[in-house]
Amino acid sequence: MLNDLITIVRRLGRLPNIVVLTGAGISAESGIKTFRDQNGLWENHDIEDVATPRGFRKNPALVYRFYNERRKQALSCQPNLAHSALVELEQLLGKGLSLVTQNVDDLHERAGSTTLFHMHGELNKARCLGCQKVFAWTGDLDDTSKCESCGSIMRPHIVWFEEIPFFMPEIERPLKKCDIFVAIGTSGVVYPAAGFYTSAKKTGSYTIEINLQRTSHNFHAFMEGPATQSVPQFVVTLKMAIEQALG
Repeated sequence: MLNDLITIVRRLGRLPNIVVLTGAGISAESGIKTFRDQNGLWENHDIEDVATPRGFRKNPALVYRFYNERRKQALSCQPNLAHSALVELEQLLGKGLSLVTQNVDDLHERAGSTTLFHMHGELNKARCLGCQKVFAWTGDLDDTSKCESCGSIMRPHIVWFEEIPFFMPEIERPLKKCDIFVAIGTSGVVYPAAGFYTSAKKTGSYTIEINLQRTSHNFHAFMEGPATQSVPQFVVTLKMAIEQALG
């Protein structure tokens, strides 16, 4: 990979534009449980019951309670070395890094990342069902939680199944000009990751999967191992490539 990165940076004659997509694998080592188990359950709940609009309409108390528990758990966890390595990457590349996460925790922010797209929403925010205004929210949420602007009921600011992910146009823009696309701790074959990969490939981007196991043979390179080891290693390798290519 080092030689490939040297060639890319030397050809560019500048720092590369990089889009990084992170998934559950990067937060798992901080103690945040991955999305669902092999039975399709999330914390012993059917996905239909806690992660769909009709589940919320059917039993809002269950959904509120479920996300209150997820919020508390996420707040008890700490960023890990992989999150810190991406902060280091941001410091190196500045606006040349676009960080996109499928995770709803705030570990990237707490590690120090300043610009990122939460495409699936955020546990620490709530959204008004009336005016759609979004509020910071770190406490419990229930049917007595009202919007301070219009008085309507609030819901978790989470993208559920059957809903459109946030920031898709904003994410597509850097994908169209990225030189390197990196997927960390997420499948490269399931949408939207597969769509991001496709968009990046159309621009001629060099693509890298960092994961415990390879999910796709379409990527140019694969780094196997825990995110806390592989992501810092990738950042070190990129720095070496930039130093050798640009001096």
